[in-house]
Amino acid sequence: MHGVPEHIRSDNGSEFTAKAIRRWLGQLGVGTLYIEPASPWQNGYAESFHSRLRDEFLAVEEFESLAAARKLTAAWREDYNHHRPHGSLGYLTPAQFAARCPASAPKAASATPQQPSPLQQGSGFTQPVPS
Repeated sequence: MHGVPEHIRSDNGSEFTAKAIRRWLGQLGVGTLYIEPASPWQNGYAESFHSRLRDEFLAVEEFESLAAARKLTAAWREDYNHHRPHGSLGYLTPAQFAARCPASAPKAASATPQQPSPLQQGSGFTQPVPS
């Protein structure tokens, strides 16, 4: 919808320093910004999201195929963004919170997957999981 971001900020966990992911991001023209080791306060929202994604989804699911992984990820993302209240958002869902923000109201979160940008097509990924 808006193209790829200039940078992705992440922690230094193995899944975010993997050479394959760095190559993929490089192909998309996306830079990486890592928070300093042992400094989760630099990106607390991402740290919280990564922890939930690991504990509630990745650690409990087994993926039979890429198609199954995409389907399960979409269902988890739908629940996380549209049905589950977040304490940091005043116990609103991210979709409800976005709809109340004047800057994001016209483009409020949608449960309908968007078409991938030309840079994303063929990458195996159609959308990142928003936090």
